[in-house]
Amino acid sequence: MKLMHSDFKNGEAKVKVENMDDLWYLNQIIDSRDLVKGRTLRKIKMGQEGQRKQDSVKKPVFLLIEVEKVEFGKTSNVLRVSGIVKEGPEDVPLGSYHTFSIEENSVITIIKPHWLRFQIDKLKEASKEIQSKILICVHDREEAYFAMMKKYGYQLLSEIKGNVQKKDDGQKIESTFYRDIIRQLEEYDKRYEINKIILASPAFWKEDLMKQLGNDDLKNKIILATCSSVGENAINEVLKRPETEEALKQDRISKEYKIVEELFTEIAKNNMASYGLEETKNAAEAGAVRILLVTDEFIQKKRLENKYNEIEYIMKAADNAKGDVIIISSEHEAGKKLNGLGGIAAILRYKLNY
Repeated sequence: MKLMHSDFKNGEAKVKVENMDDLWYLNQIIDSRDLVKGRTLRKIKMGQEGQRKQDSVKKPVFLLIEVEKVEFGKTSNVLRVSGIVKEGPEDVPLGSYHTFSIEENSVITIIKPHWLRFQIDKLKEASKEIQSKILICVHDREEAYFAMMKKYGYQLLSEIKGNVQKKDDGQKIESTFYRDIIRQLEEYDKRYEINKIILASPAFWKEDLMKQLGNDDLKNKIILATCSSVGENAINEVLKRPETEEALKQDRISKEYKIVEELFTEIAKNNMASYGLEETKNAAEAGAVRILLVTDEFIQKKRLENKYNEIEYIMKAADNAKGDVIIISSEHEAGKKLNGLGGIAAILRYKLNY
């Protein structure tokens, strides 16, 4: 995302969307009652009033709307921001309804009555020019899975299977499986310009593969890790491994895993945590929240129920008390675990006695 202009004291930030990850960030930043302005397409009726039929055409217009609803579909690559028209040309009635379809190369200005610290941090995080491109490969001698890290989780790219020598098969099979994995790694490295590759396997399979790898450039990008199985579950396991910390330390998802694990540790051992809407609200009102955690799925659910103000109240209370607010993606295991606690929780500064 390109941050084209910011004046947070006056509530304004102008941004240009550069990829799908930016839409995920904007989905967390834009709230109901915010103002959004920019160039958009609008159906305009042509012809005079009183005629039996009026044709309408889509034309570009510059509008300012007051936001009522924000919807993000990860598969559609579009963020829809809907609300009431507050400013626009004469042929767009004030008070009418309009939806901005925000996609790659869209430019919008967001105006808030008050920017919370975590919203400014997220905007700055998204506008960093360099984003690490991290490829994960988990394999044994029969299967290999390839996934690309994303800000909102990970994307499974492909899987390949090898021919394995059967014990009762007298005909010897020459396996090319490791060479197939290496070719796939080289192809993804070239296609995506990978920064780091996390190569993980149970037992010694990864070391065997490394012996066959002659590409020094690829070797220098590889970090070896261990997993107990092979498959999509192994990708989640690899994300938690200490071997991957170096590659993922700049990546948001690694931070989310660690902070959710810290939450569960506090719940189990020290009781320095609260979870669920009411309990977390009480902690925020008491100024006891050190870190507030909310899943994007819970936010979306409350928006659909027209109850987002319940979450917004808690986030503002935590922010005013100098607590950190972290939005957790529901696309990975850490987010799913937090959803199991109700979608919202807090790590506390001190124990609360209810």
